[in-house]
Amino acid sequence: MAENKTKFTGASVEDYIAARGSDEQRADCRKLIALLEKATRQSPKMWGPSIVGFGSYRYTYESGHSGEAPLTGFAIRGRELVIYLVPEQDEQKCLLSKLGPHRMGKSCLYFKRLANLDRSVLEKLVVCSVADVRRRYGQQGGASRRSTHLRTTHV
Repeated sequence: MAENKTKFTGASVEDYIAARGSDEQRADCRKLIALLEKATRQSPKMWGPSIVGFGSYRYTYESGHSGEAPLTGFAIRGRELVIYLVPEQDEQKCLLSKLGPHRMGKSCLYFKRLANLDRSVLEKLVVCSVADVRRRYGQQGGASRRSTHLRTTHV
């Protein structure tokens, strides 16, 4: 079985942001750090070469593949920022319609400027996502549960 590429690295979050982001992205990243720290009560840590993650959980798929992933996080992807979250509940889907300009992948929320988003809606989306992951998989470092509902994106 292949080893996960997205794992805690111990690299510097500040160095990553300084090296990858534009001035506006760096400012947005600082605001995202504050928002995600508040939602998770966890400090930012680098996961792989390009994900700033908060907290962690263990997962096991029905295939037997298992690993560890951040509860939530963000990355700089070219001209966009991405927040990793799970918007599967009806309340979250409704919130997405009120968020502002974005595009959504399976568990990736892409946007260009934080100023264009409704910050209170974004915070609710993150809080709901973190609560859902914790409900499914337990608290950080807790026992894993089998699930096919959550697809973790590994970069």
